[in-house]
Amino acid sequence: MNEERLPTIKEIAKKLNVSVSTVSRALHDHPGIGLRTKMRVQQLARDLNYEPNQSAIFFKQQKTFAIGVVLPNLKEEFFSEAVSGIEEVATLNKYNVLIGQSQDDPEKEKQIITTMKNYRVDGIIVSLGKHTKNYDHFTALKKYNIPVVFFDRVPNLPDFNKVSANMASGTMEAIEFLIGKGHRRIGVINGPEEMKSSRERTKTYQQILTKKRLKIDLSLVVSTDLTRESTHAAMKELLSQKPRPTAILAINVYVALDAMEYARKVKLKINKDICFVSYSHISLTNYLETPPLASVEQYPFQQGAKAATILMDLLQRTPAAGQPEPPETFQNIVINGQLIVHKKK
Repeated sequence: MNEERLPTIKEIAKKLNVSVSTVSRALHDHPGIGLRTKMRVQQLARDLNYEPNQSAIFFKQQKTFAIGVVLPNLKEEFFSEAVSGIEEVATLNKYNVLIGQSQDDPEKEKQIITTMKNYRVDGIIVSLGKHTKNYDHFTALKKYNIPVVFFDRVPNLPDFNKVSANMASGTMEAIEFLIGKGHRRIGVINGPEEMKSSRERTKTYQQILTKKRLKIDLSLVVSTDLTRESTHAAMKELLSQKPRPTAILAINVYVALDAMEYARKVKLKINKDICFVSYSHISLTNYLETPPLASVEQYPFQQGAKAATILMDLLQRTPAAGQPEPPETFQNIVINGQLIVHKKK
């Protein structure tokens, strides 16, 4: 059975005995078209269920009105919240959002970027995979005029637009909170060394202990690759220290939960024998019988929305006719976190 063919602008023009350009301008509410003609064209278009040829529009405007978002995974509430912020801004600007999950694999990240480039997305928002060390696949997008904005996990490079949380202020609040609770042996479960935030966290940890005149013992700073097994190994290493830490700052709430699981296995009572504070406050902690003492809110929705706002500005920045291209500038937006202290149940 033959499918019903969609009507074209040419057919509408022929039925109304007007030019194709008249139909096109009438459908776009051009002020140069009379009201009567405009109403006739638009009514016939509705009657025929006319739909604009998006490919032709994209070709004419040299835009697809789609942006790509590349992030480690959507299992974490942090990233799903960030995507909600991105989509809210994109929708307001009449853009669609295409999402790719790198699963923290640098090769998959490169593949997604290549696919998005080939599908001619207008711009890309990225949160880096934990093992990404090389940024050539992002730099290469410049020759295709595809702007990139990073959020949360950002590169330590000047020539990119970035939005991230203030790791120093969050770490300072968290450690000072634990010191205020009487803890002097505070462990840190960091992410992989490749992550800029891991290095910043260690640096701030040392600065605060120095400021408080507490002994710095870097054997209390360990790393996880963010898997459950790696976090258990990190906890085993921390608990082997003499004396062992009485409190632990974890890179995110999922790492904190895995660390707490290991602590229970070795018969430690959570928030009594050993206490926890994490980054990335999520709603899940409201349902835990023994959540971490506190968590640092990093505002993923706001990070995503701000990254999308920067990208929209870049996509709309076109110089006036005859004017030179303005010099390229880059934004580095840092959002202050907030320590959320969880109530005892």
